[in-house]
Formats: sequence, C-alpha cells, structure tokens
Amino acid sequence: MKEKQIFKLKIKKKLFAKKVKALTLTELLVVMVIIGILTLLAVNNFTDLIGDSRAQEAKINLGKVATFQQIYHYEHAKYADDVSKLTSFTQDKLANEEGGIAHYRITIKEASNTSFIAEAEAVTDFDQDGVFNKWTIDQAKSLIEVVPD
Repeated sequence: MKEKQIFKLKIKKKLFAKKVKALTLTELLVVMVIIGILTLLAVNNFTDLIGDSRAQEAKINLGKVATFQQIYHYEHAKYADDVSKLTSFTQDKLANEEGGIAHYRITIKEASNTSFIAEAEAVTDFDQDGVFNKWTIDQAKSLIEVVPD
C-alpha cells in the first residue's frame, strides 16, 4: 500500500516539475489591445452600414408615396397634401413609439395641382451625432438626401 502512495507522489512531482509553455501577462495585454483596436474599427464600419440600410427604408417609402401621388393626381387632377389621403399608403408605427418599427416619418411638405414634395425624416439618430437624416422626393421622382447622417 505504501509503495502505491510513493508511486503516486512521484508521478505528481514529475507533473509539477514540467514547465508548461504559456503566455506572459504582457503578451496577453498586447493581444487584448490589438483585439480592442480591431473591434473599434469594425464598430465604425457597422455604424455606417446601419445608417445606409436605414436610408433604404426612406427611399423605398418615398418611392411608394410618389407612385401613390401619381395615382391620386390621375383621379383628382391635383396632388394630395397629406399622406392620409393616399389610401394605399400606410405609415408604419414609428420606432420611437412603443412597438414601432419605422425609422422615418413620411410627410407631404408641399402639394399643388402640378407638383409635390414628400419628406422622410428620421426619428432616430443612427450614429448618435445629433443629426437626423432627411430625404425628399418630388413629382419627377427626384430623390434627394437633404440632411445626411
């Protein structure tokens, strides 16, 4: 029995006597700093992508408004002065409201017998710089980014 215990102790001593290759604390810190820098670069690129994808929402909705305005014009010989008059267009609940998903508020800024200007104004600040993105479209379907974000 005693021989068995002595054998186990010898094995443990051999295990602890071996040097294990590992990184030093300095090496670990350098690796962490590099990972942090790469993460910051990636976050900035993703922020731009988020803003671009949100802008697609504005472009698509304004395109719909322009199409529905043309239909309204054919029926009434004038353009609608309010989006609620465009029966086929519905504004989704805004993201700053409970349960909302839309990031742009769509409004008609100007309307007459011959022209209109519709606007999509962001209700959320995508890159947290205090500037809210704004797009407009007219009867010729000219899409313009009025306030870039």
